Amino acid sequence: MKLIVGLGNPGSRYRGTRHNVGFEVVDELARRHDLVFESSPAAALMARERGPDARIMLAKPCTFMNLSGRAVGELVRYYRFALDDVLVVADDVNLPLGRLRARRGGSAGGHNGLQSVIELLGTDRFARLRVGVDRGDQRRDLASHVLAGFEAAELETIREAIAEAGDAVEVFAASGIDVMMNRFN
Repeated sequence: MKLIVGLGNPGSRYRGTRHNVGFEVVDELARRHDLVFESSPAAALMARERGPDARIMLAKPCTFMNLSGRAVGELVRYYRFALDDVLVVADDVNLPLGRLRARRGGSAGGHNGLQSVIELLGTDRFARLRVGVDRGDQRRDLASHVLAGFEAAELETIREAIAEAGDAVEVFAASGIDVMMNRFN
């Protein structure tokens, strides 16, 4: 089984913002697999396939973005996930809108949610899928930018990117990070 964690901020105030793209990707996967999010033994909501052919567990931390590592660490330890079976999906302001980038590991790249996961897992050796949300106007405060919704002209591009990210996660679950990187980078 693979643990797929979408990063975001809880609450309706943040729904549809750039910082919640990770949540939207796992919501897309839950919809595809007819899964329902429920409480978990961690600070996260989770939805998982059941039965002998189960491949994925989806999670959305209930902490704010900067504390996401707490939920990820708790899930990894409780369910004894190998780090090779963990994929974290997050927004990335350094990528053009809608662009995907998959990596086996690496730095947080300035993303506080990924930094929290690295700190709480004690390693950067977990897969991540970044979804480009663009930096926007350089004069605008970055926090305001990522906590804002998408412009009307951007909505179709981000919807397509969320669907494509869902496809990428499906490939990760079936074939692993290398195949996902080859197909989606």
